[in-house]
Amino acid sequence: MSANVPLAPAPEAPPEIRAAQEERLRKVWTTPSGWRYWTSVNNTEIGLWYGAAAFIFMLFAGLLGLMVRVQLAVPENTFISADLFNQAFTLHGTIMMFLFAVPIFEAVAIYLLPSMLGTRELPFPRLSAFGFWSFALGGVFVCGSIFFNAAPNTGWFMYPPLATDKEYSGIGADIWLLGLSFIEVASIAAAVELIVGIMKCRAPGMRINLMPLFAWYLLIVAGMILFAFPPLIAGDILFEMERMFDWPFFDAARGGDPLLWQHLFWIFGHPEVYIIFLPAIAIMAMVVPTFSQRPIVGYSWIVLAAVGTGFLSFGLWVHHMFATGLPQMSLAFFSAASEAVAIPTGVQIFVFIATMLAGRVIFSVPMLFGAGGLAIFIIGGLTGVMVALVPFDWQAHDTYFIVAHLHYVLIGGMLFPVVAGIYYYYPLLDGKKLSDRLGKIAFWLMFTGFNTAFFPMHFAGLRGMPRRVFTYPADVGWDWFNMISTIGAFIFAAGVGLVVIDVVRPKKKQPRCPENPWNAGTLEFIGSPDEKWGVRSVPVIHSRYPVWDQKDLVENISAGRYFLPDSQSGQRETLVTTVLDARPVQCLRVGGTSVVTIVAALSLGGVFIALTFHWWLVTIACAVITLGAILYWLWTGTATIPESDDYDVGMGVRLPVYASGPDSVGWWAMFITMVGDGTAYASLIFGYFFYWTIHDDFTGGHAGPGVFWPMVALTLFVIAWGAMLAARSLNAHDRPRLTQAALGVAALLSLGGCAAGLAGPFAYEMDPTLYVYPAIVWVVAIWTVVHGAVGIIMQLYCLARSLTGRMTARYDMDIDNVVLYWHFMVITAVTSFGVLGLFPLVR
Repeated sequence: MSANVPLAPAPEAPPEIRAAQEERLRKVWTTPSGWRYWTSVNNTEIGLWYGAAAFIFMLFAGLLGLMVRVQLAVPENTFISADLFNQAFTLHGTIMMFLFAVPIFEAVAIYLLPSMLGTRELPFPRLSAFGFWSFALGGVFVCGSIFFNAAPNTGWFMYPPLATDKEYSGIGADIWLLGLSFIEVASIAAAVELIVGIMKCRAPGMRINLMPLFAWYLLIVAGMILFAFPPLIAGDILFEMERMFDWPFFDAARGGDPLLWQHLFWIFGHPEVYIIFLPAIAIMAMVVPTFSQRPIVGYSWIVLAAVGTGFLSFGLWVHHMFATGLPQMSLAFFSAASEAVAIPTGVQIFVFIATMLAGRVIFSVPMLFGAGGLAIFIIGGLTGVMVALVPFDWQAHDTYFIVAHLHYVLIGGMLFPVVAGIYYYYPLLDGKKLSDRLGKIAFWLMFTGFNTAFFPMHFAGLRGMPRRVFTYPADVGWDWFNMISTIGAFIFAAGVGLVVIDVVRPKKKQPRCPENPWNAGTLEFIGSPDEKWGVRSVPVIHSRYPVWDQKDLVENISAGRYFLPDSQSGQRETLVTTVLDARPVQCLRVGGTSVVTIVAALSLGGVFIALTFHWWLVTIACAVITLGAILYWLWTGTATIPESDDYDVGMGVRLPVYASGPDSVGWWAMFITMVGDGTAYASLIFGYFFYWTIHDDFTGGHAGPGVFWPMVALTLFVIAWGAMLAARSLNAHDRPRLTQAALGVAALLSLGGCAAGLAGPFAYEMDPTLYVYPAIVWVVAIWTVVHGAVGIIMQLYCLARSLTGRMTARYDMDIDNVVLYWHFMVITAVTSFGVLGLFPLVR
């Protein structure tokens, strides 16, 4: 049940009451000191850590890039060896794409979104902390490999058969596959946090059409992550199974095909470009209106354009594969789609131009970096239109023309807006601005250096210089282009170094600036950098630029005249609102400081690291610790039964503290997670049918899993799902003993389904090392059984909650969420065992 939103703020409390309220809030939201500082889950701390780590990784990647440029500065250079060159450019691309471009925007989002949405905190602060520690550990593992001459050396795209050749690639390919799989856990965790936070934790009254454009962009990007990253995870699974156990998914001699990896990688890889680009445009969508001192022109158009860009980006992946011999019809389709994506991209850029023309532009360092980045990105977009044409792509493919295009798009579309965001949002860190003088010098060094470095690469590529060459002869006409590019790279690096100096230089003697130094119209500047509570009270919002449009809003927020002005419960609280019109539905108590997130992240990291070195006992031990940490985290941190069913949140409104079903943020998190999981599963099924399409004899003469055992598994999982539905119904009717019995039966049926799922390929002695058909059958079966095992753990968890009185007819969030998981599980089981058992009969 939702509450109506009061229109007027509450009367102001007397000064002594306000002081007591602020003291209680400060005590609840304070960041611990000493070593416990690192157990913080505050969004401002996690966002700062995330951003600092991502920037450090970027600087490291930049040093590797300079090594590459020095090596290529002159012909026949011996500055570094061929193998170190391969490791350097592979890590350079890997770090920039996976450890900087996406994480930096996750950092900005985690830091800014609560205050921008007018709320206290995102719904799962411990999940944000878990994501950061996963990212940091995975990044150190991948980056540190180069110091042991063990870095990946087959390109950031890891194409087989080069990357599956253990003699050449060594352990570096395993570090890339497993390290990045671990990092992708952090990305998906952040996507879940951001989607639920934007959809369910906006300030009352902030309808979905009143959200800041930054939130719209982040919502679209988080949704894209759910559909783009899982195919890469599925590909990583197939890739590592080939490297670890010799299952021939990409070995043409045994029915595999390296093109499957390219499909799965670029289904991720091209949306990744827009996952990087759209948040940068989001920063510009906040900067441009502020320095034009007027609302954005065409709010609805830019939202539709962003949605269109995200949608079209998933139809472009094959333009990375134009030279692989695909049918002409598919080349024409993907070429047209690649041209079409320029339309919504152009709409967004023209909206910014229109806003600046309609306002009175205040020229500043953020605007300088933003405008410069857009200019560079437009050049990259124009060359993108060129390579989207198949005949031209055949000429430019795998040349330095593509290197130039890629960097114009990514650095212009991402890095320059990031620096604009640093200068724009830095006052939120300590209430002080960065230097205008240093910022302008840094901009011109970066802008000049970038164009000097990368524009000549277009000509080197058109003259035939291939990518990824470690050296070249002196008589082919590439030497001057490479020398100029190297000089430009160092000029660009000097500009980046100046930005770093500006950020880290001491500022103790510098006076503090006003809380809203740029006169922004959105909410992110309304809080004090000294306070960790996000907003003093959760406001009621009526417009897209409330600071400009709502009189005395900032004063009323600071005076505690809105929601949650106090913390009488002694716990961290925020509001949950409805998805469309942001009416309050719950007072959510979020998790506080905890070491369990670090333990869970480090132990899960131990699983991936141990798998890299085939330390099986360590892998099992770390997996057990991870499972224990997650179960403890859930048992103590979620679905806690409150002392009363409703709570005074201020302004005369009382809300429930406990919610289940679609009103619950946990339900939404489960749904969103399973959408991403389903995308990874669909990628594996895509692989199954991909092999069917490329072979006249799909099975290669090898026995299948039969019909009996797959149908038994399917039947048992369907009945287990039915038992879960019965358990939920019995729990809703307050029949705890029958609920517990139904949960026990469901767990036994699920166990039987898991056993039957593996019995088919085992009984028919399907050897996955002989041919790709038995290998893909085993992978699909194992995927389904592993999810069945997770489902069993969830069923037993609900059973334990019921037996201890923590799950009742009124407090039923656990079983609601587990039943939601089982909806996805039964779809997976029916699809898997239907395909494995029946498709060989009807194909």
